Amino acid sequence: MTKLAVDDIHLAYGSMDVLKGISLDLAQGEVVALLGPSGSGKTTLLRAIAGLEAPHRGRISVDGRSVYDAAGGVDLAIEQRNFGMVFQSYALWPHRTVLQNVGYGLKLRGKGAKDIEAAAREALGRLGLGHLGERYPHQLSGGQQQRVAIARALVYNPPVILMDEPLSNLDANLREEAKTWLRSIIIEMQLSAIIVTHDQSEALAMGDRIVLLQDGKVAQVGTPVEIYTQPANLAAASFFGRNNRLKGRIVSLNGGHARVAGAFGELDGLAKGPLAVGDDCTLVLRAERLAVAAEPGGNAIEATHVTSMYAGAHWEHVFRQGEATLTLTSPTRVAGGRAFLRAEPDDVWLFAA
Repeated sequence: MTKLAVDDIHLAYGSMDVLKGISLDLAQGEVVALLGPSGSGKTTLLRAIAGLEAPHRGRISVDGRSVYDAAGGVDLAIEQRNFGMVFQSYALWPHRTVLQNVGYGLKLRGKGAKDIEAAAREALGRLGLGHLGERYPHQLSGGQQQRVAIARALVYNPPVILMDEPLSNLDANLREEAKTWLRSIIIEMQLSAIIVTHDQSEALAMGDRIVLLQDGKVAQVGTPVEIYTQPANLAAASFFGRNNRLKGRIVSLNGGHARVAGAFGELDGLAKGPLAVGDDCTLVLRAERLAVAAEPGGNAIEATHVTSMYAGAHWEHVFRQGEATLTLTSPTRVAGGRAFLRAEPDDVWLFAA
């Protein structure tokens, strides 16, 4: 069942178009990650859904009821939309206790003091913070402050939770831990949530689906596996993973595959979109899909080893091929000198230049 529907949303600041006809849907109990580079429109879209920004075209509905409809003249105020919001900065009142912070939204809605305290304590208890109600924000760790912000968003059982970079203020180790428990909370409570992030690992780990934005438009929508392994275009392929990009020209076609020539020699690859003999193209090779071979043969590029860097779970190896730099990841260190970087044809993605 569709919980939230966004249809053809357009938004501009003066003459600058920021959102250029974005549509998406969110099912009950689903997490959608809004992902994209800086300036792609993801935070603006989240704010438009919440009612903090004013689109000039399109429709937004919750459970089939319009909260914004340009054609119908509907534009509900923020509090009438009733979304739960978790901001990047957490936005906790420093002079209020944890309990008062969590219950503040209910106070604005005219609830009685006893009802507010009971609901706030229940929300804190869900997140393992029931013993911290009387503390102030400055007495909490960054992870605890984040949980307080989430408890505040959950306290009045909103239909949808909107999160803007909820993990960005945490250090690297805590961020990894937070991805796990935040995803677990969302699943356990059957929440419907939209999470804005610029971090691909967060989107892949937390989203049931990912909406990839590029320049105010939807570049691709899919599950984490689909969007990582089956990129729809060059922008989607380039955004995920560690990628190597080379320039070439199509010399022959064979069904969905093509042979491409360039400064690297010749390779067989998988055509992503319509390509013709003689077309210029961009090759995308994921770092983890390359293997090092000592001898020529197969679908390989001859290159010179430059350096290797230990990254904990794997090694990152840097090679030079002409003027191009290629990165390869592997579980072990590789020998220096000349080598051949081999890839299966289906792992050499060819996009129109």
